[in-house]
Amino acid sequence: MPGHAPPLRRGWTTGTCATAAAKAAYTALLTGSFPDPVEVTLPGGGRPAFSIAKTEIGDGFATAGVVKDAGDDPDVTHGALILATVRRGPRRSGVTFRAGEGVGTVTKPGLPVPPGEPAINPVPRQMMRAAIAEVAAAHGDDGDIEIEIAIPGGEALAAKTLNGRLGIVGGLSILGTTGIVVPYSCAAWIASIHQGIDVARAAGLTHIAGATGSTSEAAVQKLYGLPETALIDMGDFAGGMLKYVRSHPVPRVTIAGGVGKMTKLAQGLLDLHSRRGQVDLNVLAALAESAGGSGALAARILASNTAAEAFAHAEQAGIPLGDAVARAAQATAQAAVAGRSIEIEIAVFDREGRLVGRAPFAPAHAAPPRKRRR
Repeated sequence: MPGHAPPLRRGWTTGTCATAAAKAAYTALLTGSFPDPVEVTLPGGGRPAFSIAKTEIGDGFATAGVVKDAGDDPDVTHGALILATVRRGPRRSGVTFRAGEGVGTVTKPGLPVPPGEPAINPVPRQMMRAAIAEVAAAHGDDGDIEIEIAIPGGEALAAKTLNGRLGIVGGLSILGTTGIVVPYSCAAWIASIHQGIDVARAAGLTHIAGATGSTSEAAVQKLYGLPETALIDMGDFAGGMLKYVRSHPVPRVTIAGGVGKMTKLAQGLLDLHSRRGQVDLNVLAALAESAGGSGALAARILASNTAAEAFAHAEQAGIPLGDAVARAAQATAQAAVAGRSIEIEIAVFDREGRLVGRAPFAPAHAAPPRKRRR
């Protein structure tokens, strides 16, 4: 229809690209030639085909490369070359994996693969094993091989991800659960939140802090002297973090953010992105009045352009609006983890990282009792 944007194009995970490269390389190791394009089977049953961007056969090895296409998703690995080098492994070793250039190694417990292993997640491993088994069956081979995955420039790209904080050193992770990248689904961000919580729990931490951005993260880290492992890059996904914490409890959780994001949480919003809802100045005005503010202050807040301007009016009037916002945000967060032994704290920071509101640690409310059937 006129005026409608075309649908966003889906892409392929690093795991799918690695599988295509590994299948092509193994085929070449057995036959001397690379299939191009090469088909792989996705976990959901689809069979996409991939062009081969690089090939090399040497003494006892074959290498194939696939360029990652993330579709319309703003993925840090979009356009990266995913290389798979296949070599013979010891008899009855099955398929083993090695991290090449630009692929990380796991160093902390709590991730889907144990410390010391290449950062290749379980689903991509299974996809590659299935592809190797398919080729081995077609050519009567035993399929005992080593797959080395490399991403040239991956270590530099990994600096733009949370891998360092998660204890993945030396490069990127090979990821994917469906094999498909859905544009702007933010699945990777949510997954990194989950992994961050898993790593913190495995390290025995009893206090984590989820922050909406770099300023609030630096401020809350300084406030408590928290280790990197305790910091969760929550972004706008307060609900996503709290939902996971509810099923994977940590005794104390601080939610830290700027005045706008924390106002949205106070309004009852768990997705803090601008597309999900705007700051409601009526809520801020009401909270200011509940904190002792005058009707004149409420009027100035209602006429404000931003939450920051509203906070400035309240500060000028000596009204602790930040604390009122923090308490209301705390109630939203507590409801999300109701019934669990989790204490929630809210810390509100301004753009300079100054603490302008706080609701101290308090336990989540008990889950409402179920009604008995008569």
